[in-house]
Amino acid sequence: MALSVNNVSKSFGDKQVLKGISFSCESGKALGLLGRNGAGKTTMIRIIMGVFNADNGNVTLDGVPMNTSNVKIGYLPEERGLYPKKKIMEQLVYFAALQGIERQTAISNADKLFKKLQIEEYKNVRLDTLSKGNQQKVQLIATLIANPDIVILDEPFSGLDPVNASLLKDIVKDLIADGKLVLFSSHQMNYIEEFCDDILILNGGQIVLSGNIKNIKRGYARNIIEIKSEKPQNITDALSNDTLAFIKRVAFEGNTIFVTLTDENEKNRLLEALSTLGNQIDEIKVKEPTLNEIFVQFTEGQI
Repeated sequence: MALSVNNVSKSFGDKQVLKGISFSCESGKALGLLGRNGAGKTTMIRIIMGVFNADNGNVTLDGVPMNTSNVKIGYLPEERGLYPKKKIMEQLVYFAALQGIERQTAISNADKLFKKLQIEEYKNVRLDTLSKGNQQKVQLIATLIANPDIVILDEPFSGLDPVNASLLKDIVKDLIADGKLVLFSSHQMNYIEEFCDDILILNGGQIVLSGNIKNIKRGYARNIIEIKSEKPQNITDALSNDTLAFIKRVAFEGNTIFVTLTDENEKNRLLEALSTLGNQIDEIKVKEPTLNEIFVQFTEGQI
């Protein structure tokens, strides 16, 4: 299954929220949707779901205009959309029925998810009696109860402690392994890097960066080398030598030394210079920009 968003634009009054957005994603992969608040992510998601119509452009599924009545979409919103005063299983069965799922199938599907998320004892209590993290788990069950083909996760790890986050990570990995098409939106870049091969960054209603995360990182200069050592001052002193003309700058923070080379092809000469200090070096690698740094670079302008 391949989802394509084709030159989609959308305005609300005088404000143009999306400006000719195009991208594609496919089953068995997760695409990271990034952008500051107000960048257009939610509007784009709602157009994919058929909540809004695009002013221009369209959304296709396997090359055919997408008909949301023929495909199951599971959406986990950033803001919870369940009823706090209602019993949990009651409303889960109700939401499943809205998607054409029979009661017994819905209960069976929910039971499996309750077990995976380790909240079986809460099936028949009111939602507002649960902690914030467990409410988030119930919201996830509502998202997945109809066994959707397309899963859209908006800040899914919000409010989860490390143990519950680990449970959710396993479910996201299972969704991808099961061939679901996953759209993943989050400001927690570590999760984006863990699940997504590809990303797109929205800013001001436009895609300002898209592509494979590894390739994007490799597109940056690779002349800064990161060295870990319990004796950073020794390493810094050894490399702060006027005869090492291929080294532009040496600095350290804590136990990490940053060596800026005049050219990225000088790595072998650096290794030679470090050869006599081998037992003082714990790790050496090219310093790549973090996804957070890339995000800031492409979104720090006005929205």
